[in-house]
Amino acid sequence: MRGLFIGLALATIAGLILSSNCCAGPTVSVGINVPAAQRVPVDKIDHSVWDKLLQKYVDANGYVAYTAWQASSADQKTLDDYMNHLSQASFEPGSSKEAQLAFWINAYNAVTVKGILREYPTTSIRNHTAKVYGYNIWKDLQILVAGKAHSLEGIEHEILRKMGEPRIHFAIVCASIGCPRLLNEAYTADRLDEQLTGNAKAFFADRTKFVADTRSRTIAVSPILDWFSKDFGADTSAQMRLIAPYLPESTQPLAKSYTGRVQFLEYDWSLNDQAKLRSAGRR
Repeated sequence: MRGLFIGLALATIAGLILSSNCCAGPTVSVGINVPAAQRVPVDKIDHSVWDKLLQKYVDANGYVAYTAWQASSADQKTLDDYMNHLSQASFEPGSSKEAQLAFWINAYNAVTVKGILREYPTTSIRNHTAKVYGYNIWKDLQILVAGKAHSLEGIEHEILRKMGEPRIHFAIVCASIGCPRLLNEAYTADRLDEQLTGNAKAFFADRTKFVADTRSRTIAVSPILDWFSKDFGADTSAQMRLIAPYLPESTQPLAKSYTGRVQFLEYDWSLNDQAKLRSAGRR
């Protein structure tokens, strides 16, 4: 009898596993599979098409006109064509770090926008991030680059974070208000440092992401610095020193000598949608 119960239990577990697998979200691929002979060095990838789309549909605060973008079949195709172009990239030993960073930041942001346009209208990317089974935009939406599929999760954790540039966290955007702004221009190798610095400063100038009180000597920051704390330094003091140059000038001395505990602000997962601002009377 005991053996029967064990057998039934194992069968039940196996059934649950099979059920979970059968209901897992389908992989959604963007980009194309480019034969090796047709690939071009990443330094030669042209981001001007993405730049024009960003200038057309993204405002200075990083909010996106998803309604208008989705309504334009021509510009949706242009976005697809850009991702097909990204698929051609090859990464040679001599490729510059700046070109690679710009490439993967642009790729991450373009795939995210594509993912939202597929689901729009929606109120948050979190509506499309199934935890157990079902479609998860961060895992299941994948771009083909040099013949290999890369998810948003993979681009962030396996490529960008390993490149040792913490300012990527103020450049890659998860389509949420709590994220850094989506820069309304493409990142390029020749302007990368300027662009990363500018977006980092814009991030910390936003009081929903950074608040410092020099009298009480307290600092509160976006939870991005909690989630990715190791990328900013071994401890709080090191992390504050690293971000100090990008903070409002009046708070930089506090950050450079900070030894207290940091508080973390609430993260807003609402969609970075221009329509949301209009409905709230902010446009």
